[in-house]
Amino acid sequence: MPTVLRVKGYRLSFFSYDLNEPIHVHVTKAGCEAKIWMSPVSLAWSKGFRDVELREILAIVEENQNVIESAWNERSGN
Repeated sequence: MPTVLRVKGYRLSFFSYDLNEPIHVHVTKAGCEAKIWMSPVSLAWSKGFRDVELREILAIVEENQNVIESAWNERSGN
């Protein structure tokens, strides 16, 4: 699972086998996990994160959308 970014203790990454899905990123921290769609940036699901953390995660993803999408496209060969 390639790590794209680490921000405020959150690890943003994706699974190679997920490359057939729309662009998204997995976010993990302290045993919690979330899946975030990139277009539009929105929550697919989460496990363990509080609402305040999810708002912070969505803001981080929006701020780094170009970096995440570039890493995804590089990995998928697009």
